[in-house]
Amino acid sequence: MRRKKVLIITYYWPPGGGIAVLRCLKISKYLRKYGWEPVIFTAEDAHYPVIDHSNDQDVQDGLTILRQKIWEPYHIYKMITGKAPDANVNNVFYVEEEEAGAMHKLSVWVRSNFFIPDARAFWVRPSVNKILAFLEEHPVDAIMSSGPPHSNTRIATLVKKRTGLPWLADFQDPWTQIDYFQHLRLTGWARRRHHRMEQEVFEQADKITIVSPSWREDLMEIGARNVEVIPLGYDPDDFSAKPEIENKSRFTLTHLGIMGYDRNPAGLFGVLQQMCEEVEGFREALEIRLVGQVDPSVREAYEAAGLAGNVKLVGSVPRQQALELTRDSPILLLLLNQQPNAQGRIPGKLFEYLAARRPILCLGPTDSDVAGILAETGAGTTAAYADEVAIRSALERLYRQFREKQLANAVSSSIDNYSIDTLTGKVAGYLEEITENGKAEKG
Repeated sequence: MRRKKVLIITYYWPPGGGIAVLRCLKISKYLRKYGWEPVIFTAEDAHYPVIDHSNDQDVQDGLTILRQKIWEPYHIYKMITGKAPDANVNNVFYVEEEEAGAMHKLSVWVRSNFFIPDARAFWVRPSVNKILAFLEEHPVDAIMSSGPPHSNTRIATLVKKRTGLPWLADFQDPWTQIDYFQHLRLTGWARRRHHRMEQEVFEQADKITIVSPSWREDLMEIGARNVEVIPLGYDPDDFSAKPEIENKSRFTLTHLGIMGYDRNPAGLFGVLQQMCEEVEGFREALEIRLVGQVDPSVREAYEAAGLAGNVKLVGSVPRQQALELTRDSPILLLLLNQQPNAQGRIPGKLFEYLAARRPILCLGPTDSDVAGILAETGAGTTAAYADEVAIRSALERLYRQFREKQLANAVSSSIDNYSIDTLTGKVAGYLEEITENGKAEKG
């Protein structure tokens, strides 16, 4: 039986690393199981902030990959701001910094008003032309895009308008509702253009998916229709060969990923400082392991709490090593952005934490989507950043279980709902739905 074909438009693809590359990579890995053959459209010579060749193992044999060269402005930004040519630049470098210099502010203004929807804007037209030429010789049954970057979404909008193909528009983050949108130094014209492009997506897409229930509601409030939730999920294959790890001699709290200024757990550090002073043996047992980039404000906070000797800075590591570290830690620390839309932000690392089956301590809104998942799965506890009473209560319970070697090592079977295999089945179902609807409309 012939598989239907879906063209997946994604900027992020191996050798790119980090969480953003996993959405389309992992979905494409499992789509064949559900009767769909993915065809990948991606960037050539992209400026990926992280390179991780271990992701190559998930690129399926015989997969058609179409690439279009891309020009990105990061080397200009480095030149303007005096950064080294080989320095990593955050792909959302337009986010305002508290003490940004004049040249940085100028670059933010230029980026915000001349690169719409984002820094890959000059990739859009050549990509549309290449896709249209490809489709003349190699027809597909549907298209799928995943943003950000929303240049992916813009490409899909224009291809949809030219071809009429059924389109599933996926959002890993919102567009105009994302927290940093308010920091863009937008002119009125640029702001209106962002909103017009976003509304075109709502008008043209046959189905929209987004990663959290709260963000689904947010999208629908501004006019989106046919919106479904597909969380980021975890790949069971990444964990099937990992052995169970016995409790370690150190009471280790591990955080994976960027710990930015808006994830500064100063209250947690304060509680840990109190416990070091008041609980016998706690300082000697405590280890805080930070894997990834750490903002200077975070370093200042743990140093002020007298915890510098307990902190282990690991730096950025390949993803497979990061997964090993989750299994090698008694406690996993999850920090939600301290931003207005934190209620709907579900970090991709949550699902890998779940698959690691280690207790999770989350700081963020207690009514957030993450808190709901932790309660549903029994995988951890959520406390507000400023609620030091709740933080201490959770830590004391975990430390007691750690000393008694009774730390919970399993969560309910409901985590299977967040397997990428299962979630890809839902994506395939939505693709079937929109293609069948398209046939009915033509008929």
